[in-house]
Amino acid sequence: MKTRIITAIVALIIFIPFVVIGGVPFELISILLASIAVYEILVMTKQSLFSVNGIVTMLLTWLVVVPENYLTWLDKIGLSVIELIFIGIAILLSYTVFSKNKFHFDQAGIAVLASFYVGIGFHYLALTRDAGLYYVLFALLIVWSTDTGAYFIGRQFGKHKLAPHVSPNKTVEGFIGGIVSAIIIAGGFFYLMNLSGNIGLVILALIVLSIFGQLGDLVESALKRFYGVKDSGKILPGHGGILDRFDSLLFVLPLLHILQII
Repeated sequence: MKTRIITAIVALIIFIPFVVIGGVPFELISILLASIAVYEILVMTKQSLFSVNGIVTMLLTWLVVVPENYLTWLDKIGLSVIELIFIGIAILLSYTVFSKNKFHFDQAGIAVLASFYVGIGFHYLALTRDAGLYYVLFALLIVWSTDTGAYFIGRQFGKHKLAPHVSPNKTVEGFIGGIVSAIIIAGGFFYLMNLSGNIGLVILALIVLSIFGQLGDLVESALKRFYGVKDSGKILPGHGGILDRFDSLLFVLPLLHILQII
């Protein structure tokens, strides 16, 4: 417990200044976090970063996560991001032919999906900060309030298992408690900060966002369980890896934009 608290404090001391500053520093930290998260998936799936597939996976992630305004140089050489992504995927699939079965189609699928799963989430982390500091705090509050509500309500009243084959401690009661907590805390923050949007629609959106935030957590739990690992990484002692800390946000952040909250 002491290690977890110290790690959390240190992580916040490092992360919060970047959130407050925004701009290029925050975009760079988003790219760095995405890179670490993809590296964790590569390690989890027993793929080396220093290999053809590892390098291409990382390059694909950067193509997805980097803000569009930094990729305008592609126009000058007559290429689009989609075309570059296709080239990366073609290289991965071609490598399955020449690797003598050391790299196969399933691993190519993991590489592509990992780059989009992680890259899109962190891409929208930077976009959310561009929309304003309060929107990042709003997104963080959705996840934190959902996790806190789910934990305490589930611990106190939980009787019905939610997904025991993936996460044995999560309950239906905790799942609902997380949604209620997000509505009260994140919704209250949205109202007090006078963020734009109809509060009724925001509450409906918060229900969706809280549900998908919890699904994001379950998805990563299923991933770890399938590959037989406890944590995605060890970079945060007591908390696991970057993917462990951002799994819910990877689902919540794009949805904030899709639902037009931002």
